[in-house]
Amino acid sequence: MTHYEVIVVGAGFSGIGAAIKLREAGFEDFLIVEEGDGVGGAWHWNTYPGVAVDIPSFSYQFSFYKRDDWSRVYAPGDELKNYAEDCVDRYGLRGRLRLGTRITSAEFDEAHDQWKLGTSGGDQVTARHVVVATGVLTQPKPPAIDGLDDFGGTLMHTARWDHGVDLRGKRVAIIGTGASAVQVIPSIAEAVAHLTVFQRTPIWCLPKPDARLARPLRAALRRVPGAKRLTRVLSQAYVEANFPVAAHFTGVVPVAKLGEKLAKRFLRKEVADPVVRDQLTPRYALGCKRPSFSNEYLRTFNRDNVVLETSGIDRVTPKGIRTADGVEHEVDVLILATGFKVFESGNMPPFATTGVGGTDLESWWDTHRFQAYQGVSVPGFPNLFMILGPYGYNGASYFNLIETQSRHIVRCLTEARRAGATRVEVTPEANREYFEHMLSRRPQQVFFQGGCGDANSYYFDKHGDVPFRPSLTLETMWTSARFDLKHYRFAGNRVS
Repeated sequence: MTHYEVIVVGAGFSGIGAAIKLREAGFEDFLIVEEGDGVGGAWHWNTYPGVAVDIPSFSYQFSFYKRDDWSRVYAPGDELKNYAEDCVDRYGLRGRLRLGTRITSAEFDEAHDQWKLGTSGGDQVTARHVVVATGVLTQPKPPAIDGLDDFGGTLMHTARWDHGVDLRGKRVAIIGTGASAVQVIPSIAEAVAHLTVFQRTPIWCLPKPDARLARPLRAALRRVPGAKRLTRVLSQAYVEANFPVAAHFTGVVPVAKLGEKLAKRFLRKEVADPVVRDQLTPRYALGCKRPSFSNEYLRTFNRDNVVLETSGIDRVTPKGIRTADGVEHEVDVLILATGFKVFESGNMPPFATTGVGGTDLESWWDTHRFQAYQGVSVPGFPNLFMILGPYGYNGASYFNLIETQSRHIVRCLTEARRAGATRVEVTPEANREYFEHMLSRRPQQVFFQGGCGDANSYYFDKHGDVPFRPSLTLETMWTSARFDLKHYRFAGNRVS
C-alpha cells in the first residue's frame, strides 16, 4: 500500500491549481489521481463542436500564469486543454500524475489519522490529507426519459462526443437548451439535413463580446508593461458584474433587470418568427439559472432546417422521439445536452466518503443540508478538503475559486506541519456560524426573490437551497487569507 502526505483527486484545473500551490508551499509528497486519460477536467471530456469558455479568457486562467496568446477573447476548448497541459509541464506536475484511475471510496482511518482510498485498479492508497478537486461539470446527467435505451440510431451526450459520427445530411435531435446546447446547435446546424431542438426551459441569451485577438494585440500583451494586468482587471470587473453582483446583490444593485432588458432586445433583433421568439423567451428572472452568451444561437432558429420543439417529451422510441401531443419525430442521431450532476448524490464527491465514526458524507448532507466551512471543510471529516464544496463558489471565474480555496487549504496544512498535528478538522461551531452567515444573505439573492419558480435550475439542491457563496470575489480572497486558524482543531502528534 502506497502512502502520501497529500492526495489530490482530479487533474482538472482545480487539481492542477491545488498541486501548484502545494509545491509552492513546500509540500512535495503528493499524488494527483485522475479518472481520465489526460488532464484538463471539463476541457478534457468536453470536445463537442463549438465548445469554448463562457467568460473572457483573461479571467479564465491563473493569476500567476497569464497567457498572452489566446486566439479569441473567449478561447475555444482546445486552447483551454492545451493550457492545462502547459501548466502541468511548467510547474513540474507530470511525474505526480496517475491517470486512468478512478477513486472509488474514501475512508478515514481514525487510529492513524489518514485516509484510505480505494481505486478502480483494485489497489488502495493512503494519505494523511485528501484534496477533492473533482469539479462539477464532469459527471454527465442523462435525462430521465422512458425508452432512452431503445433508440436505434446514434446516441451521445455532449460531454462524451463521438467524433467518429458524421452528422452531415443526418436528421438530428438535441435535448436541452443549456450552455452546451447553445454552443453545439449553431455549430452543427449548417451541416445537418434537419435539426430538432427539444426545449423544456428557455435560456437567457445575451450578446457575446467576443472577437479574434489579432497578432498586434497579442504582441502588445507580451511587450507592453502592465497590459496583461489591465486586461485581467477589466475582464474581472465584467465577470463580477455579470454574476456575483447580479445574482447575490440584486436586492441592492438591480443589474439583473438591466440584463433582462438587454436580452429581450437582443432576442427581438435576432429571431424573425414572433412565435419562436416567444417560445425562446424565459419566464423566470435572469440569474435563476446559468445564462448564456452567444452571437449565433438565437439566429440559428431562423434557418429552414432548424425546428424548436416545446411540447413535452413522452418517450424515446427506436426511431426517434414521441412528444406529448402524439407526434413522433424520426431522427438518425440523438444528442443529449442535458448537463451534469451538480448538487446531487454521487457527485460531491463522486465516491463514497466515510468520516469519523463511520459517518457517510452524503448522509450527513442529507441530514444537515449541503454546507461546508468556506466551501472547504466539513465537521467530522478530518484532513479532507474540497475545492468546490457547498458555499465555496461565488459564480465568478473558477480560477478565482481554485486560488482562493487552495490558499485556504495550504494555510491549514502549513499550520498542521508547524504544530506537528496529524489531524485537521473544522470545528462544528465555526462551520455553523459560517452556514448561518451564508443563509443570512439570502434576502438579497435573485434566487430567493420569487422569480425562479419556472427556471428548472440546477442551482437549487434537493433541500431548496442554492449553495453558492453570496460574496464578492474580493471578500472570498480576503477571508481565505485571514480566517482564524482557531476555527480548526489541530491534534495528534504522530507526524511521520
